[in-house]
Amino acid sequence: MITEAPEAALREAVLEEALTGLTSTPKTLSPWLFYDERGSQLFEAITALPEYYLTRTERAIFAKYGPSLPSRQGSPVTIAELGAGSASKTGILLQHFADQQGGVLYQPIDISPTALDEAAASISEKVPGVIVESQVANYITDGYSITRLERHRVLALYIGSSIGNFSSADAVGILRNLRDHLEAGDSLLLGVDLAPGKHKPVEILIAAYDDDAGVTAAFNKNVLVRLNRELGANFNVDGFAHSARWNAAASRVEMHLESLAAQTVTIGPERISFREGETIHTENSHKFTEASILALLEGSGFRLDRLLHDDQQRFAVVLADAV
Repeated sequence: MITEAPEAALREAVLEEALTGLTSTPKTLSPWLFYDERGSQLFEAITALPEYYLTRTERAIFAKYGPSLPSRQGSPVTIAELGAGSASKTGILLQHFADQQGGVLYQPIDISPTALDEAAASISEKVPGVIVESQVANYITDGYSITRLERHRVLALYIGSSIGNFSSADAVGILRNLRDHLEAGDSLLLGVDLAPGKHKPVEILIAAYDDDAGVTAAFNKNVLVRLNRELGANFNVDGFAHSARWNAAASRVEMHLESLAAQTVTIGPERISFREGETIHTENSHKFTEASILALLEGSGFRLDRLLHDDQQRFAVVLADAV
């Protein structure tokens, strides 16, 4: 069953975010605005690109370590996932838990009803023993709930390096909110992309966010299409160019939309002017070290158990306990 967020409330949230971000200096838009139906489809296409190593690397980590995770929990679990999308990687884990527990309740939480419908259909077909209870919610701005079965613990998933999209303060806030839904002894599985190093030069990072086929550029610019459609804005989408940049001081890849000329855009009651070359900062993708992972967990009520790496140590899945 899917519980839908009211359309009017969603439009109001989009309008508030757009006006707040675009009247700030510098101009910004929150990455959750990417994920309308078209944006969700484009992101799924990004995850299959040859340049986008993150998804296939995380999938390989799940394949390698997934069989040992159910026994590590010590008791049956129900699995909840923030930002589940189509849950393409999650099925690997669900299969192991369903097999070893004799079934599992899976609770995906996402802003996209389309993605959740696809996830529920795919998992129900491919992974016998999984009960799917989907919830449409923006886990950043909306309340959400997590069902706890009797004598079960909760394993919360926040994978795909989504946590890297947020500032340190906002990332801590998201995990603290999640921790408030959990009890001591519950667990977190968190996907994080790692900072550049011997086996991962900066060029590999930039290519993952600026692919040759232009899919990421279309994904980035689709946020303007959404604002035009939902808010009646009048962005000239072709008047902005996609840009991906490495910010070494902040240890992050940044995505921007660069105005190709001086122009003015109307959104609701606001007229917003752009200079030529001025950008809208649409996304950060922070890259983590072990020290920054530990600081994030400590600040949000979790304790590190294990870091699960791929062979080249480009990506990590963090296993942590709620304390």
